[in-house]
Amino acid sequence: MGPKAKKSGSKKKKVTKAERLKLLQEEEERRLKEEEEARLKYEKEEMERLEIQRIEKEKWHRLEAKDLERRNEELEELYLLERCFPEAEKLKQETKLLSQWKHYIQCDGSPDPSVAQEMNTFISLWKEKTNETFEEVIEKSKVVLNLIEKLKFILLETPPCDLQDKNIIQYQESILQLQELLHLKFGVATEILLKQASTLADLDSGNMEKVIKDENVTLYVWANLKKNPRHRSVRFSETQIGFEIPRILATSDIAVRLLHTHYDHVSALHPVSTPSKEYTSAVTELVKDDVKNVEKAISKEVEEESKQQERGSHLIQEEEIKVEEEQGDIEVKMSSAEEESEAIKCEREMKVLSETVSAAQLLLVENSSEKPDFFEDNVVDLCQFTTLGGVYHLDILELPPQCKPVKGWMIVEGKNETSVTFFINYKGKHWRTDGISNVSYKPKERLVTFSLDTFGPVTLIQDAHINMPYQSWELRPLDVNKVLLTVTTVFTEIQIQIKENLCMLSSIKLKDKKHISILEGTWMTPIPFIIALKEAGLNIFPTRHSHFYVIINNKVPLVEVKAYRQMALLSSAFAFGWSKWNLLCNSTKVVFKVREHLTEACTENPNWALLMFSGDRAQRLKIKEESEAFSEALKEETEFHSTLYHMVKDFASEEAMEKVRSSNCQFVNSVCHMLLSTRLLSYS
Repeated sequence: MGPKAKKSGSKKKKVTKAERLKLLQEEEERRLKEEEEARLKYEKEEMERLEIQRIEKEKWHRLEAKDLERRNEELEELYLLERCFPEAEKLKQETKLLSQWKHYIQCDGSPDPSVAQEMNTFISLWKEKTNETFEEVIEKSKVVLNLIEKLKFILLETPPCDLQDKNIIQYQESILQLQELLHLKFGVATEILLKQASTLADLDSGNMEKVIKDENVTLYVWANLKKNPRHRSVRFSETQIGFEIPRILATSDIAVRLLHTHYDHVSALHPVSTPSKEYTSAVTELVKDDVKNVEKAISKEVEEESKQQERGSHLIQEEEIKVEEEQGDIEVKMSSAEEESEAIKCEREMKVLSETVSAAQLLLVENSSEKPDFFEDNVVDLCQFTTLGGVYHLDILELPPQCKPVKGWMIVEGKNETSVTFFINYKGKHWRTDGISNVSYKPKERLVTFSLDTFGPVTLIQDAHINMPYQSWELRPLDVNKVLLTVTTVFTEIQIQIKENLCMLSSIKLKDKKHISILEGTWMTPIPFIIALKEAGLNIFPTRHSHFYVIINNKVPLVEVKAYRQMALLSSAFAFGWSKWNLLCNSTKVVFKVREHLTEACTENPNWALLMFSGDRAQRLKIKEESEAFSEALKEETEFHSTLYHMVKDFASEEAMEKVRSSNCQFVNSVCHMLLSTRLLSYS
């Protein structure tokens, strides 16, 4: 066996202790150097950050100081612009007085709904009138419904501060009396019609089937003259209205009446919103102070005029040559004083009116602190739901004695009855969901079928907040004193045109498909327009209880009101739109998009600016709608302003601002009312 082979490669050199220490020392020095470099870098960056922060803070303070310095000037200019609101209210009051005067001189026999004595006389005289046919009652109902509508408008249009409790009670009692009397009259007229049932019998069935249609009321009545137990199903000709009665009723002397009123006189009246006692007393004291100030100013003017007159008479006695000249001076001074006195009166009146309007506007965005309580099951909460399409009064009636021909005479059996008995399941002034079963709906035929446990009034209900919260919104100018408001909801896109003191439904889209409505093309003043949209199922108008049923982005009421007022002021030349960042700022601020809009070309290439407004300060944000995170940072080379008007003035053309300054007061007021009623900034 040969010798062992040597291991290949050199033997690994052993690291000495000194070398290890040196390596560790070098590594420690490198670490310390890196830490020192990192520390220096951090300190440098921190110093730079603090310097930038200091510069930004100084800039912020300078901008705040500048804003504070010109605040009074800007607020004074805004006050002059916002005089359009009391001016519009004054015009409304003058129009109301003119309407009352025209009604007075017409002498057409219809009462003034605001005068209790006239209403009581009208109701008493109609109660005394008997034996009216259904057609005659329908004709009279047009006057009655018009009076009810006027009374409701008075309650809605009158500023809350001007509504006394006794007036509210008076108007509501008149409404209820008219509603009850109208329903009673329809009942009596139905009985008169049923007495003629045998002469109106259908040749095929032998029973009476009668349909009477009108714009406000449709009557379907069926009289069981033949009492055929196999004839239980009835469908009125040329309609989809029909019913099926139990067998026991098919052999009875009964009639079935379906009275479809295209209005709802069954639901309880909504309570009238009034300001708190503290607010009312504050406004009252303000009015009293203004009156005192006016009286003092007038007294002062009168004293000055007297002194001038005395001074003038002394001069006349001393120097008769200057009589005419001095008298002329006195007349000029007196005339000037009278003009000043009148101007003071006018200014005080406008100030008081401005306070009244502001109180009414604030009430429109007020949220109730208490949710309505319902202690019974199956009772419909009319704060959450609303009736739709009027009311169907389904009643089973006892058939009155019929006329019989006997030897050329018409004989009818006499009875002591003076009215027909109605059986209804509407209890305690509440709609109920029990007693209705087997409900089905055929979308293609738009046909609803259901079974009732008992007869009574029936209505369709809709979730009052089905269109809330909104997905987005936009307000843009169309023409001089004319704008288009677009509100997009989950199911619907609603477009509303506003011009001067009128509103019109421009278009409706349901799931991106155009939908035709009878309201399209009809111009109305804001309050009747809002009521008409609600009755058509297009409710985009929150109430003071809506926040209990909808998840909303609630904003401080005063901030909302100030924003809507100033948006309305600018709406003739600027477009406004929804911003996702409004959800992320707190309740004391609102964020929305704005751009100048003078021509339709602006719509094709919109250049939106983002504004944030707190009610007392407006600023243009650095972020854009497409940014990834929200920031309140100020856009470069922009400043703070106390109003939206002065904020947009910084980047607006003179043409746009001139258009704003020349806007019609009624137009601005109508736009503001629509914004307050939709509450776009809280319900989007």
